[in-house]
Amino acid sequence: MRPFLRALAVAVLAVPAAAWPAVADGGGDGTPPDFTIEDARIKESSGLAASRAHPGLYWTHNDSGDGPYVYGVDSRTGRTVTTITLAGVDARDAEAISLGPDGSLYLGDIGDNFGGRWPEVWIYRFPEPKELQENVTLTPTRYTVRYDDGPRDAESLMVHPKTGRMYIVSKKKSGKGALYEAPEKLTESGVNTFRRIADINVWATDGAFSPDGTRLVVRGYFEAIAYRWQDGRPTEIGRPSVPLQRQGESVTFTPDGRTLMYGSEGTRSHVTPVALSGDLLPDSAAEDKSGGRSPKGSGPADDERTTDADRNRNLALGAGTLAVGTLLALGLRRLLRARRG
Repeated sequence: MRPFLRALAVAVLAVPAAAWPAVADGGGDGTPPDFTIEDARIKESSGLAASRAHPGLYWTHNDSGDGPYVYGVDSRTGRTVTTITLAGVDARDAEAISLGPDGSLYLGDIGDNFGGRWPEVWIYRFPEPKELQENVTLTPTRYTVRYDDGPRDAESLMVHPKTGRMYIVSKKKSGKGALYEAPEKLTESGVNTFRRIADINVWATDGAFSPDGTRLVVRGYFEAIAYRWQDGRPTEIGRPSVPLQRQGESVTFTPDGRTLMYGSEGTRSHVTPVALSGDLLPDSAAEDKSGGRSPKGSGPADDERTTDADRNRNLALGAGTLAVGTLLALGLRRLLRARRG
């Protein structure tokens, strides 16, 4: 066995098989199955929003490098059933999508890979189509955004489903991000300054409000934090489980609020459900006993809340995945050199 192959085998075997989480495939409790995004155009799915008008449909979009496109994916088949082109938009780094109470979709062109070089970012609002056509072109409303404490990178845009107020979570490698609140009413002609209102202790890649607006979840690559949302402010209540993914970039609630759907970048990326219970359930879902989940206040089941061991496992797996990728790249380089020699 060549040295680099031996090292690769050691890296793979170093990750315990029992640590790899099982893929969710739905269950008798009403949890939806996972699905694969089949559209070859969607290589960097960076945001996810569950449609209200079209059950089973999820809206997504690519990261930087794609045009001004939003894709509607049928979760039953994984196929794209509609593509929206946003007229007049030159997307720079679209990172998030959210659905507002008025039936509008909001696309957040809020990424900044330079860590705070762009003085302004943008949010685009456009109506969720009532009918699904293969291709549709819409002209969105554009909002210019600044932060009250200066430019920064962000990948999480959330629109509160009751008030319609917008929020952004900044992204920092240190895991010390922040939650920013939009003005109560946005202006199309001027600059909208988002105000910092809370700390968010996760390297945030996306966030979502529950359909009833009583929970906020912010995810990172290997962990997530759930908050109770009351009077416009978050209070941390727990850490939902996060599946190991290629590059975990998105999260949304299902329309009933009982399940988180986690998305990832990459071709044929998977969207994986994680059922909620106990305090993690939104108030409306906890009060509805028909779903067969734990009642409010009972506390989440052991397999539905991320423990310290779970977080350590996810971090270890993430490091292992990175190590394997690095070894493969080094191995390929050595093979190419050998052939040239």
